[in-house]
Amino acid sequence: MALIKSISGIRGTIGGGSGEGLGGVDIVKFTSAYAEFIKRNNPGASKIVVGRDARLSGEMVSHLVSGALMAMGLDVINIGLATTPTTEVAVTGLGADGGIIITASHNPVQWNALKLLNSDGEFLSDAERKQVIEIAEKEDFRFAEVMDLGKEYKDETWAMRHIDMVLNLPLVDREAIAKAGFTVAVDAVNSVGGAVIPELLRRLGVKKVVELNCEPNGRFAHTPEPIPENLTQISDLMKSGVADVGFVVDPDVDRLAIVMENGEMFVEEYTLVAVADYVLSRTPGSTVSNLSSSRALRDVTEKHGCSYSAAAVGEVNVVRKMKDTGAVIGGEGNGGVIYPELHYGRDALVGVALFLTLLAKEGKKVSELKAGYPGYAIAKNKIQLTPDIDVDAILQAVKEKFADERITDIDGVKIDFPDSWVHLRKSNTEPIIRIYSEAETMDKADALAEDIKKVIASL
Repeated sequence: MALIKSISGIRGTIGGGSGEGLGGVDIVKFTSAYAEFIKRNNPGASKIVVGRDARLSGEMVSHLVSGALMAMGLDVINIGLATTPTTEVAVTGLGADGGIIITASHNPVQWNALKLLNSDGEFLSDAERKQVIEIAEKEDFRFAEVMDLGKEYKDETWAMRHIDMVLNLPLVDREAIAKAGFTVAVDAVNSVGGAVIPELLRRLGVKKVVELNCEPNGRFAHTPEPIPENLTQISDLMKSGVADVGFVVDPDVDRLAIVMENGEMFVEEYTLVAVADYVLSRTPGSTVSNLSSSRALRDVTEKHGCSYSAAAVGEVNVVRKMKDTGAVIGGEGNGGVIYPELHYGRDALVGVALFLTLLAKEGKKVSELKAGYPGYAIAKNKIQLTPDIDVDAILQAVKEKFADERITDIDGVKIDFPDSWVHLRKSNTEPIIRIYSEAETMDKADALAEDIKKVIASL
């Protein structure tokens, strides 16, 4: 059993005793603490949006979340099965005081989580999250009297509203997409993406949609994280030549992976790179990604004569940096595209629409498009942590050993070499140190990671 309180929300395995995982008591406690936080920071607060992905525990968790919010005197607008970005745009669209997305994102089926939003439909900051956790741990909240209980309202129109918002973006060219006559394959891992991505594609004018695992029943057909080792089914399908491009989304549809017409991965890191290339060609401006994302975004940004900035890992950090720099496009290298023209949140629907527009306008195969971008390979390794490991001491020692290189320490330690980089940071969601390294080839990236592991082992 596991319960993790991180910048991305309250995440845990379903079941067990209180505090062992994300059990019923924990769901009510943290939801009530969030409601108390909202009311303290906005005494006039009255309504919260609740949406969920299709995982098996979602309906149960949704009942508990809605009940707790009503018990705290807040009305609930339950939008039902909804992607994370859909829930985000619903918060602002409905003028709500916050939102809760019930999803454990890419985690396996036994996990679920509460992702907490502010009135802008954006994730709480680290400081705000800590306030919620403190309220929960002290149980410093009071339930409403009977005449002040909240009510629940249903509004399941937001998936289609979100699609309409994407279609109406000036840079989304439905005419070009329809003219291209694309056949597109989709793997939605049997979550909520199966209900929205095929519909989006049809309304974009895609000639034919080949659906894989698009029944939103929560029975994940494979490990849900959209990385190459989990995508053999759609890769094999693409090798047979049935589609021009394949799209894969995670259970809450904030990450987008692309499969090329030859069955090979476009690579998650390059989802943002390609979309940014298109956006910058029409609306020049600055870009942002996190420290663990590919250097290719910086290269493409500078090709357009624009400036790039790096942020600490975590969507909330990227969004803050984007606002500070006025970025026109940004996101994370895990396939998360943030397009402020619509909203400040990772959004696979926006990614699909902008990528297809780029593909239609370029008139190239996906593999030809990929070949035009700077060639880098990222290796993603990790070191399992034990209670006796002093992570801060390790990171400090690594900084000192590589003091002659360019060091960034706003989030762990990133070492920039002339032709490569390595980034070490403690995970927000798992008891591990993540080691991301990038070089011209995967062999060089892996070798760099192994060198760093040896340094750590020697410490």
